[in-house]
Amino acid sequence: MRCSGVRKGIFRQIEFLRRIRAPISPEIQALIARVARENPTWGQARVAAELWLKLGIFISPRTVRKYWPWPPNDQHRNRISSQSWSTFVRNHAQGIIASDFMIAVTARFQLLYVLLILELGSRRILHCNVTAHPTAEWTLQQFREALPEENPRDFLIDDRDAIFSEEVDQELQRGFGVKVLRTPPQSPQANAFCERLVGTIRRECLDFLIPMNERHLSRMLREWVRHYNAGRPHSSLGPGIPDQHRNQQVQKPTCPSETKHAVVARPVLGGLHHEYAWEPVAA
Repeated sequence: MRCSGVRKGIFRQIEFLRRIRAPISPEIQALIARVARENPTWGQARVAAELWLKLGIFISPRTVRKYWPWPPNDQHRNRISSQSWSTFVRNHAQGIIASDFMIAVTARFQLLYVLLILELGSRRILHCNVTAHPTAEWTLQQFREALPEENPRDFLIDDRDAIFSEEVDQELQRGFGVKVLRTPPQSPQANAFCERLVGTIRRECLDFLIPMNERHLSRMLREWVRHYNAGRPHSSLGPGIPDQHRNQQVQKPTCPSETKHAVVARPVLGGLHHEYAWEPVAA
């Protein structure tokens, strides 16, 4: 009888320890991984303290380590001494512009160069121009027209194209106070916003319309840029429109009475795209 009682006591203690060390819920496991990924400079003790003090979830740093999203021996991923490039761009988007050249081919197989200057914070195209012979002097003049003095920018991202010469960088630094950030060699993802813009122009414009010459391409791009800035919704803005409520979600207009208003469509680029709005119906 005495042995039986001892066994029962041991079993009770084992069951008690199992309950104490029961695995945490999948939701908290996912939360630990999320906090670790969103804050790569935080350690396991910092994550445990954040969950305890801010969210009321009491777990130890050892438990956090158990569900850490990277292997324990991966010290480079566990602790990062500086912010990543994507984090830098996201934190300074309001003061960053990006530029890039793209190539367009005319109906007579002439190569034309298009310079794009994009404001990252609002996704607004500040400037777009076409030339058959790009030079450093021409490029510098485009930046003079695109960068207003009353709204200075802090950084400019461009690639290592020879057109972006040291003279252009020095003049931008002296005249506009813009620090030029060159992307690493063979790293187009470092200028991902402009690369995506180039792809958007091809998919929504140049894949359907063939320019006849430089003047025709300039006219096409001016109309498309106006549509891009003032009429095309951007999912990254909420969705929103760059020229309407900069970086804020566009308020949905109230639907007026269908008996007094009608939906009208304004064609863009000869009907390749359309913009819609309510307009009153004439009595």
